[in-house]
Amino acid sequence: MSRNQDIEKLRELTKDITFCMLSTRDSAGRIHSRPMTMQQTEFDGDLWFLTGKSTGKTGEIARDQQVNVSFADPGSSKYVSVSGSANVVDDRAKAKELWNPAYMVWFPKGLDDPELTLLHVSIEAAEYWDSPNGVVTYLMGFIKAATTGERPDKIGDHEKLELSR
Repeated sequence: MSRNQDIEKLRELTKDITFCMLSTRDSAGRIHSRPMTMQQTEFDGDLWFLTGKSTGKTGEIARDQQVNVSFADPGSSKYVSVSGSANVVDDRAKAKELWNPAYMVWFPKGLDDPELTLLHVSIEAAEYWDSPNGVVTYLMGFIKAATTGERPDKIGDHEKLELSR
């Protein structure tokens, strides 16, 4: 697939997912994950998050820009894992574009909050698992495996995508 097709596939898989998990490396080299809110913007190969300047993740990213962002929608059997490089960006115009009044909980001074900054993730690669027919297809494959002792035929789509072309 072309880069544009890869982006379109990721857009389709993640469009209805509200939360994801962002993973970074802490100062001891351990992987550390935390939930993040997806921004309601048109996905173009980059992810944007509002965050605080003095959070643990901003310090971790300053040391190691390689991150992973994972998405899960068990109800529709869609799972996505993306890896890329992250950086902290101070861009008030972009923050305004992404702003939602619900963020007042974390940034009480709104867009003027001095703690407000952006986290930009440029996706380099992704992997997804998608069972378009959901639970029924999975259960049929499971039953086949249990009754025949054979692995089920393909019960969904699984693919690795390279976006850093």
